[in-house]
Amino acid sequence: MAVTAPAFETIAPPAASARKRRYTEDQVPLGKMIWRMVAGFLVLAVFVLPYVIMFFGSVKTKAQIRSVDPTYFPQEWHWENYINMWSTPETPLPQNLISTIIISVFATLLVLLVSLPAAYYTARFKFPGRMVFLFLVIVTQMLQPAVLTSGLFRQFVALELIDTWAAMIFINAAFNLSFAVWIMHSFFAGIPKEVDEAAQIDGAGRLRVLFTISLPLVWPGIVTAIVFTFVACWNEFAASLVILSTAGNQPLSVALTKFVGQYETSWQYVFGVSIVAIVPVVILFMLIEKRLVGGLTAGSVK
Repeated sequence: MAVTAPAFETIAPPAASARKRRYTEDQVPLGKMIWRMVAGFLVLAVFVLPYVIMFFGSVKTKAQIRSVDPTYFPQEWHWENYINMWSTPETPLPQNLISTIIISVFATLLVLLVSLPAAYYTARFKFPGRMVFLFLVIVTQMLQPAVLTSGLFRQFVALELIDTWAAMIFINAAFNLSFAVWIMHSFFAGIPKEVDEAAQIDGAGRLRVLFTISLPLVWPGIVTAIVFTFVACWNEFAASLVILSTAGNQPLSVALTKFVGQYETSWQYVFGVSIVAIVPVVILFMLIEKRLVGGLTAGSVK
């Protein structure tokens, strides 16, 4: 009697079948991919085109900009505009740039100095009035320097700090502190308390836990707070226009308006100063773009 071997069904390895299924799911039709690329280029053009026009305007003459039949591309490239604008009689641009850097950097440092311990304490400790404190912190975000300029002016006159960098450092720090506290509070609250307790069991003090354990874990949140605070201080206009009366103390945002006159406007310098003003911010975003994206998207997926 002949014995036949049992037939075994051929089963593909699970790993191979999973790779095949994932490859099939990840495939995008060519037409859909082309539409995505077109949409991406359109969005890019919408955001980049104003800066391109501004750059072309910065290398034109005033006559070319105000021509009856203007052109987007310069007929002649006047790169000397970027040199001449630093010595114009309207405003001392080198001092304005230094003023902007000092105010933005020191205001950002002051925000970090105050917001870090405040966010850590509110995230780690339960104390009476904690929610009221956090509510009042976020309420201050509703107030802007533009609606408080008269009060701020009287206050700094009384403190004898009017027309000083210190006044603008305090103002910018105060109006950006709430955002920094809230965003870093959420990051500190996302760290399990057991991490701090384990470090304390090993002999670490509260300050050492904060600086060596907690800060590295919330670094994306710190970077996000730094970027948004710095950009807000760099672009601040209303309070600077009222508080700072000396031309050399004013930031670039106020100095830019000096080229716009009642009867005549030096548009080539307006465009040139605008390009110079956005370069530091663009460089900052390029340097910390990865950490910034990580901070903005943290907590979106569990």
